[in-house]
Amino acid sequence: YRWILSETRPRMSEFSVKSTIISRYAFTTVSCTMVNSGSEAREAVFEMQIPAPAFISNFTMIIGNKTYYGEVTGKEKKHSSDDKARHKKPPNSTEGRENGYETFKASVFIPRKMQAKFLLHYEELLQRRLGKYEYTVSIRPQQLVGRLRVEVNILEKSGIVSLEVPPLRNSKHKGNGKVEGDVSPPPSTVIGHTKTLAKVTFNPSVVEQTRIARNGILGDFIIRYDVNRELSVGDVQILNGYFVHYFAPTDLPPLPKNVVFVLDSSASMVGTKLKQTKEALFTILQDLRPEDHFNIIGFSNRIKVWQQDRLVPVTPNNIRDAKKYIHNMSPTGGTNINGALQTGAKLLNDYIAQNDIDARSVSLIIFLTDGRPTVGETQSLKILSNTKDAIRDKFCLFTIGIGNDVDHKLLERMALENCGMTRHFQEDEDAASHLKGFYDEIGTPLLSDIRVDYPEDNVEQVTQNFFPNYFNGSEIIIAGKLINRTSDSLHVEVTASNSKKYILLKKDVAIDLPSRNDISGIPGLEDGKGDTNYIERAWSYLTIKELLNSQLKSDDSQEKDYLMEKAKSIALTYNFVTPFTVLKMREAGLHPEPAPEEFISPSTDGIGEKLQSLQGHKQDKQRIKISKTSADGDPHFVIDFPSSKFSVCFNIDGEPGDILRLVSDHKESGVTVNGQLVGAPAPPNGHKKHRTYFSTITILNNKPERSYLEITPKRIILDDGERLLLSCGRSAVVRSSSLEVSICANSNITVTIRDTISFVILIHRYKKPAPYQRNHLGFYISNSKGLSSDSHGLLGQFLNHEVKLLQASLNTSHQQVGQNQTDALKPNPTNTLKVKGRLVPVVWKQRRIYNGQQEVECWFAKNNADKLIDGSYKDYLASHPFDTGTSFGTSNSL
Repeated sequence: YRWILSETRPRMSEFSVKSTIISRYAFTTVSCTMVNSGSEAREAVFEMQIPAPAFISNFTMIIGNKTYYGEVTGKEKKHSSDDKARHKKPPNSTEGRENGYETFKASVFIPRKMQAKFLLHYEELLQRRLGKYEYTVSIRPQQLVGRLRVEVNILEKSGIVSLEVPPLRNSKHKGNGKVEGDVSPPPSTVIGHTKTLAKVTFNPSVVEQTRIARNGILGDFIIRYDVNRELSVGDVQILNGYFVHYFAPTDLPPLPKNVVFVLDSSASMVGTKLKQTKEALFTILQDLRPEDHFNIIGFSNRIKVWQQDRLVPVTPNNIRDAKKYIHNMSPTGGTNINGALQTGAKLLNDYIAQNDIDARSVSLIIFLTDGRPTVGETQSLKILSNTKDAIRDKFCLFTIGIGNDVDHKLLERMALENCGMTRHFQEDEDAASHLKGFYDEIGTPLLSDIRVDYPEDNVEQVTQNFFPNYFNGSEIIIAGKLINRTSDSLHVEVTASNSKKYILLKKDVAIDLPSRNDISGIPGLEDGKGDTNYIERAWSYLTIKELLNSQLKSDDSQEKDYLMEKAKSIALTYNFVTPFTVLKMREAGLHPEPAPEEFISPSTDGIGEKLQSLQGHKQDKQRIKISKTSADGDPHFVIDFPSSKFSVCFNIDGEPGDILRLVSDHKESGVTVNGQLVGAPAPPNGHKKHRTYFSTITILNNKPERSYLEITPKRIILDDGERLLLSCGRSAVVRSSSLEVSICANSNITVTIRDTISFVILIHRYKKPAPYQRNHLGFYISNSKGLSSDSHGLLGQFLNHEVKLLQASLNTSHQQVGQNQTDALKPNPTNTLKVKGRLVPVVWKQRRIYNGQQEVECWFAKNNADKLIDGSYKDYLASHPFDTGTSFGTSNSL
């Protein structure tokens, strides 16, 4: 019987997939040829599972010498069902939906001794999960194919990292030749990539296909990868008047969580579903962090709360007791979804309101069910409104459906309306790992209340730009249109909360004209069908997705109609098949069969360096107008005395490795500044044996709480109980309860403490340093109001003391020099300063400084500031960068 069947259905001679992924946006073309070698016409069915988030953008059939093309039109309320091809949206329980796919199906009759060719195009924006983008292709031709080939080209200008091709995934058919624990790519896979380009091919012979699956259902071919990124405003890409902004910071400390697990324990959960749920929860509980708080609610027709009226901290005993509670859950009764969510929301709201919870923490409910509401409130709309009223935008709800009887729309809308996400998993032995995987996506919040802003007069039609949470391993994506296409830059600001800090990141992103993101003129892209405008298509994709979500959430019929029409209009412009548009086939008349490459999505072959991800351009070093009081260069010290209208300067000839106390006020204001010296050879023909510069500035503060900053020309470490690493090459603002750090990229860092103390650190970096030059820092005191009168250090000791300038007159008697006489004294090269009763000989000098003035005129004290400073130079040496000693010969640590 099988032999007869295989002879009577058309034979698939070719099945090929060619995909191009440009900056996370994927164009996919599926080409399939079926041959009818029989003596009569036979029906051929082309069936392709496409990822649920994807939009079909084109479909063509060539049957014999006739060509039929797909035309996207607006969906009418009643439309005929006699189209030659139809895009099927599966109902609530279909295999395609469970696996994250939807099924496209077209059936035609092929005349005898002829062939049919199907060409399907679809597009999607890849989502980042668990630190990777995942691109999947369903390879299920349902028969062995003579020519089977998958080719995926990836172009990521910021750099491709962690590229991997795991074994084929096919949970429905385990006997596919995969060895347990095998992580190698499928047979015949070839992977090649440079820093920015990758090409992956899969080309199994019929023999290799047979070893995988004799029925032609090979499974999902998967590619995972990530891109290089830094902590900054992210990656902003601009092309032809549109932009896409990718934001995925790393190296941030996790925020604490307040989480309530609401788990279905109704009778339908019996067997695999409850077993897998328990297994996943055991692992999840083990992964909770010590700073998290949690509770568990089991529900059927009754609601059972593990710990009444509270969330408990994560301790070994609480985790052990929680596991016991979950282990003892037994499936019984109906499904009271409404009651369970009301109980969970009240529990979490009361906990937030009645406890002094960590202001940094993120609160959420994770809700799991396998069915539809059968007990209590069963109307979906009422459950939705009750849930929204109970949560009141105070936290997010994440929903999980398991098995075939779930109300997908209810779970999806509940998550959408309450800033969460939803997932659906099949009931099988992989369910536990799927559940754990979803928890891992949301288990590590890094930022909350993220807002991304652009100048209102520069952009329009921007997609969602506020996000309640950012989870580790995910990505925030915003897209929009530029109003002023001739502008040479786009200003970007990102604000967010992280731990105890408020973070503000700023950058002006350069717009190249003509843009380097232009990939026109590349072989295969000459048809001008819009594939080269990948950023514009990514904007349209995101905009339609948001309109669909808004339409799904809305209860207002007029608003729903408006959102539907708006989404339909954009979908028609970009030829996308959506819930509001449909694909209709039109006969193109008699045409010879076109060359296959006319239907292939853009290839990255030959693109080379034409695509450039605009990650910001180096800013010019800004001139900062601040106090002259500073230590900069080799190092040259300047003390400004504004009331006396003159400045004093001196040099310190230290040894490489010395750590100098610049400001010591640990006991009073709690502030200490230390600078560490690095050595360099002296210039030729000079009088010095070597030069020294500040390589590291350490700022310590112990009021109201302990914190420190460690600054080098390349990076900044901010630690106030949690460590944050910042690059000096990226503009940013970070605020905590008593400290603000503002970075102007590659130029300067302003540190403000309690709004009464400000220091500016200038960054000096050389592109091609001479042998006697070193990258170094300059330290400037901008505001010293918050420092006490007892502050000390090489600079600190002068901040609250006046110095008198005396002149040796012709008759040798001393007289005090008036403030207005300074200019008259310039010709006299020597004078005397009176400092705390000490007489200090000084000479008149002009000294170059870097605070926005090229030079400063000052009275110079020789011999390592002998008699000018208290004690001698060696009394100002700290034992280590964190030494907060305030008197000579003693040292403390923060």
